[in-house]
Amino acid sequence: MVKAAVLDRLWTRMSERGDFPMLSQSLRTTMAAMNNDDLDFTGLVQVVLSDFALTQKVLRLANSAMYIAFGGNITTVSRALMVLGMDAVGHLVVGLKIVDHFHHSAPRRIDAKLELNRTLLSGCVARKLTERGDLRAGEEAVVCTLMRQIGKLLVVFYLDAEWDQIRRHIDDGTLEADACVLVLGVTFDEIGAEAAVRWRLPDMIRSGMGEFDPQDVTQPRQVQWLRAITNYSTAVADVLTQQNMPDCEREQRIADLAREYSGVLNTDPEVLLDMSVALAREEGGDGVMREIVELRANADAIAREALNPEARIAVGVKDLRGLPEGSPLAPALAMAAETLLAGLGFARTVVFVKHSNGTFKARLGLGPKIDAALPRLTFNTAFEPDVFHLAIANSVGIFIENARDPKMVARLPEWFRRSFDDARAFVLLPVVDESESTVALLYGDWSHSQEPRRISQKEMSVLNELAKELGRFFGLGQMREMEMM
Repeated sequence: MVKAAVLDRLWTRMSERGDFPMLSQSLRTTMAAMNNDDLDFTGLVQVVLSDFALTQKVLRLANSAMYIAFGGNITTVSRALMVLGMDAVGHLVVGLKIVDHFHHSAPRRIDAKLELNRTLLSGCVARKLTERGDLRAGEEAVVCTLMRQIGKLLVVFYLDAEWDQIRRHIDDGTLEADACVLVLGVTFDEIGAEAAVRWRLPDMIRSGMGEFDPQDVTQPRQVQWLRAITNYSTAVADVLTQQNMPDCEREQRIADLAREYSGVLNTDPEVLLDMSVALAREEGGDGVMREIVELRANADAIAREALNPEARIAVGVKDLRGLPEGSPLAPALAMAAETLLAGLGFARTVVFVKHSNGTFKARLGLGPKIDAALPRLTFNTAFEPDVFHLAIANSVGIFIENARDPKMVARLPEWFRRSFDDARAFVLLPVVDESESTVALLYGDWSHSQEPRRISQKEMSVLNELAKELGRFFGLGQMREMEMM
């Protein structure tokens, strides 16, 4: 039950990010056409035709040498579906939509681009392994391979603040899977499995994207084959993209993987090795591997980016500015809270929203164990001699450099001391609407496990800009929406 609640919360957060619901809806529409009892041929044709690039890819495949026996020069999607088969095209569409979606999300961060390219490379390996076999099974294997890594991709692209925390744990020596559980409460695999369920992918895909266990005799042969393809392709992509690994060691690692998987894949280890190494050279010319090498060469930009809070917050301000007038309030609050958390490396951020009864209530929180604290985080606008009432009366933010100073402790309300007794330093940013009334308050802190630092004047300036930009989303309709949440 706990994991289900965590997954629900994460899904809600991701669904608040502009283009994510479009991906979910697009995949569900594709699966509905494939799963229709009458095999909704027209529905799948419409799905393909709705995307020009997808149409061209399907026609190109139908006109490839493999299908020349069907007459060649296929110019309609309907004919292509008849030649390639509904299942094959359906899986092809799912794979292409996943890849295209993340490509078009245009991540600014180098680590996001690297993660996407590693996933794409694993898909290339899976396609290479299956290109001489049945098209439907091959495309199914590619989708399984992409979905095997979808959990991590979703976190990197849509939960950037949490991904930054996960990366910090990894840098400190924590295993990636353990770091994910520490920060999110669930694994990347569990997030991926949730995506497969919510996108209504077939049972075979959901089973095929699982962990491969050669000793598991309970699984059908097709599931074991899909898992072997998926796990081998993912492992090879990891080795090929490993930084600072000598070529001889890289080749030895791939040779070991080839020996491990050759039996279940019914392919000689030497053939698997040659195929994988050749793919790396092939891609190295002008494809995924070349871009990975270029990104690796600039990987220090990741560190620079993390050390430049002002620039990171400025990007968040720009993202908020890009949301159209009248946008729902919830996505704007989430975007501001994530910007604050990631920009300054805070332990927690909270958004307080003023309600019609004159009470400020915590409506959104990010950080470990924050959900349990939210119901207790509330205060009335009636004046009290504490720092929160000072903040809502101010037009600019307040930075408390030492929350443990006895003089400051006296200015902290009891509800705050009870909930956040480990806060070492924090910032409060008033959010005002067009009438100059304070309608919300942004809070972010460093806890006792972190080393707090001063917030510079320039950083404070861009933080105030963030709060100011958030203020424009507090119209009457949005406030009603928030009170109903």
